[in-house]
Amino acid sequence: MGIDNMLSIYEISGSGLSAERIRMNVIANNIANANATETPEGGPYRREQVEFSSMFNKAMKNSDIKGAERLGGVKVQRIVRSDEPFNKVYIPGHPKADAKGFVDMPNVSVMMEMVDLVTATRSYEANLAVINSSKDMSSRALSIIGK
Repeated sequence: MGIDNMLSIYEISGSGLSAERIRMNVIANNIANANATETPEGGPYRREQVEFSSMFNKAMKNSDIKGAERLGGVKVQRIVRSDEPFNKVYIPGHPKADAKGFVDMPNVSVMMEMVDLVTATRSYEANLAVINSSKDMSSRALSIIGK
């Protein structure tokens, strides 16, 4: 395994760590605004979601295929607002209630956000484990060479 491959392990896992950290921040923001009936843009808060995309690197120099690419990690493509309808909750007397007493609440399900948060946390931990395992293997290889 060449030094390029060793470094690409860290680049790929590092990009995963960065992307999952952003995802966890967006999820935390969704949970924090789960009851926000008014935003600066007007209306209830809309749930946000992170979209990832793959990054590719040029293939190694001695590849037979010209222009070949290999996986280079992941990046946050964009953060999008959900198109799902708002939740209607019956709260008569609420300042934002309509004539029938219903209030448009954010389209955020705290349970779904918690599931997404656990998934993001596990992905973050998996990327961290890859980095730690690679670091340990490199250290052991260097100790063998040094003997």
